[in-house]
Amino acid sequence: MQKLISIDLKADFGFFRKPDANNTVNLSYNIAHKPALLGLLGAIIGLAGYQEKGKMPEYYKELSQIGIGISPLDHENGNFQKTVIKYSNTVGYANKGTTYLTEEATLIKPSYRVYLILNLENEYEQKLCMYLQNGWSEFLPYFGKNEHYAWWDKESYEEYEFEQHADNNHNMFVKTVFIKENIVNENKAEPVFDMFSFMTEEKPYMYFERLPRDFDQSLFQYNVEDYVFTTFRLKNSIGMSNLYFLKQDDCYVQLL
Repeated sequence: MQKLISIDLKADFGFFRKPDANNTVNLSYNIAHKPALLGLLGAIIGLAGYQEKGKMPEYYKELSQIGIGISPLDHENGNFQKTVIKYSNTVGYANKGTTYLTEEATLIKPSYRVYLILNLENEYEQKLCMYLQNGWSEFLPYFGKNEHYAWWDKESYEEYEFEQHADNNHNMFVKTVFIKENIVNENKAEPVFDMFSFMTEEKPYMYFERLPRDFDQSLFQYNVEDYVFTTFRLKNSIGMSNLYFLKQDDCYVQLL
């Protein structure tokens, strides 16, 4: 039995480290991505993290098949404010006796609505559903670093009536970030977005970010994709995978 649910995750600060930082400031992804959220969900139900170099953690082995969708909340056109925090490290083994300084561009009050499609016949996914519904957690969840603890109100837990999308739809609104895929019709690319139809009275926008989708388990690095978050409707959905229609919200989410 499948169940589609959501919770609203929040934190005062967040830092989802980008591997391609510049020389002076370590950068953070703006949108929480699936690999980071899998670690957070694993902490909630008490699954172990990294224990041995070269081996995937328990939480990834048990939860990586879960479809996850992310929609930022309380943002500005998809962006969260950031502040640069400076850290010093005087531990001798880390810096050979000198003071090591580092800077991190940290997210301020990031929050996300996280959608999950769960298989309740799986013991871990059933446990996760129960914990999220009741506001329980075995370990403290956090946004990227353990000093940036995260939380959710159990009142934000919601279940949805849904249909899995199969056919091409027109003029559709996707509520989550989704992978920017080529839309092809008769061997010619056509516009993905309907520039005259959007889902807000405010100024419409499109936000783009290259985000991790999952892990390359042989290289132990992120597999990344180009993602979009927008208020515009889509002209068509040809080639878009893992779309689910939420009946009560009259919109779609992409759960990967």
